[in-house]
Amino acid sequence: MDYLEKLKFNGDGLIPAIIQDAENGRVLMMAWMNATALEKTIETGKTHFWSRSRQKYWMKGESSGHTQQVVDCAYDCDGDTLLIQVEQKGAACHEGYRSCFFTSIKDQGKKTGNH
Repeated sequence: MDYLEKLKFNGDGLIPAIIQDAENGRVLMMAWMNATALEKTIETGKTHFWSRSRQKYWMKGESSGHTQQVVDCAYDCDGDTLLIQVEQKGAACHEGYRSCFFTSIKDQGKKTGNH
């Protein structure tokens, strides 16, 4: 695939993927992909990632049912980060929040997201 040649995977063969709500632009989460996870994401229309801690592939929502339907997938000008816009079903965060980015540094750890 031509797009894979344009991407810069790190030494572990991974690239960061920022997952964004296609409806409102909110960043939902960040996870790692390798070439296989990215190809599987594009083929199925559902987000797939590589778990560094478990050393295995996983599909978002495979156990929770909170899936992500891919609307668009793009890479940045340097080819070292992916931006994947999705239609999020349920919470994106494993703690039940809509976004994984719910703790405010400015507000000294106050939870700012929807649970």
